[in-house]
Amino acid sequence: MKQKKPHVEKKRTLIETLFSLRESEPEFYSDNVIKSIILMMFIGGTDTTATTLEWTMSLLLNHPEILKKVKVEIDSQVGHGRLINDLDIAKLPYLRCVLNETLRLYPTSPLLLPHFSSTDCTVGGYHIPQGTILLVNVFFMNRDPKVWEEPTMFKPERFEVIKGEKEGFKFIPFGIGRRACPGGGLALRVISLALGALIQCFDWERVGKEMVDMTAGSGLFLMSKTKPLEAVCTPCPSMANILSQL
Repeated sequence: MKQKKPHVEKKRTLIETLFSLRESEPEFYSDNVIKSIILMMFIGGTDTTATTLEWTMSLLLNHPEILKKVKVEIDSQVGHGRLINDLDIAKLPYLRCVLNETLRLYPTSPLLLPHFSSTDCTVGGYHIPQGTILLVNVFFMNRDPKVWEEPTMFKPERFEVIKGEKEGFKFIPFGIGRRACPGGGLALRVISLALGALIQCFDWERVGKEMVDMTAGSGLFLMSKTKPLEAVCTPCPSMANILSQL
């Protein structure tokens, strides 16, 4: 008698889900809409994530004491018997503080995304005509000395007492309200996992004694480093067994 195999529900990919929606709601999910969604996922989930990860590693290499503190947290909460996973993120508050502080100093999109005023309005005493293009300069908001103590310093500890959009919305790396970036939560989790895995599995050092160049490029909607990051990484002996299985 053959043993009946347990039923395992197959997880569908994003493309499979979109094609299914096209069958049930063709008036909303045309080929152009599906292609646009996939394109936005690629653009919003690759360049922005990689840019933020590069800025974070650059800051950590220039502040090895902070890098060591993050590694100690990961080692104590995750250990060396497995890779960090999504369920670990909530147990790594200092890692989140480091990521938030990076987004404060080097927001991926320094002017957020442009919006148009739908009607005439007045904001802060300024008249905004209908149809005006509006940009939010979060780069300078995040470095305003009236709001932030030592605004140009890399101090992740400041976020131990700041929770997201509290305290007058002074930290809004993905915007606020209904027009905020819908992928902000996903981006934070993806970057947290990638950064955590890099720190868990490797020891990191600067190429030489000089500090990593932190000069930013001139991009308006994607702020990347002028000089790409170069670093020396060595596999951690305690993670050798895990790395060999990848």
